[in-house]
Amino acid sequence: MHDPARGGVTLMAFDFGERRIGVAIGNTLTGGARPLAVIQEERREARFARIAALIAEWGPERLVVGLPAHPDGAEHPFAARCQRFAHQLQGRFGLAVEMVDERWTSALAPGEAPIDAEAAAILLQGVLDTLSSHATVHPN
Repeated sequence: MHDPARGGVTLMAFDFGERRIGVAIGNTLTGGARPLAVIQEERREARFARIAALIAEWGPERLVVGLPAHPDGAEHPFAARCQRFAHQLQGRFGLAVEMVDERWTSALAPGEAPIDAEAAAILLQGVLDTLSSHATVHPN
């Protein structure tokens, strides 16, 4: 959970799929992301109930959703479903939601199936790496 006294921003990432949703958690203070859960409920309301429980437990300030694209960057047919999922997250939970290119996350995810949570962690780690590379450097 976010500890304002310690600083940092907690982010939660989602690798959205028709059968499973991979979830990862990360923090700008540590700069690290890790797999958190795989949501496999078939009913939409059950999926969102699991997401609500994770958000309540971890208290993220921002959410990240993977946006699929073809290797050449062309829009993937599943992208519209991911965008709809992102809009539903924002509407239900009132948190900022960022869409991030997920072209290679599943291919890079180690381990055995289901790799959804690992893919979400790779996606989130890329966001955290980008944020840390843009951090302001203060001279001594």
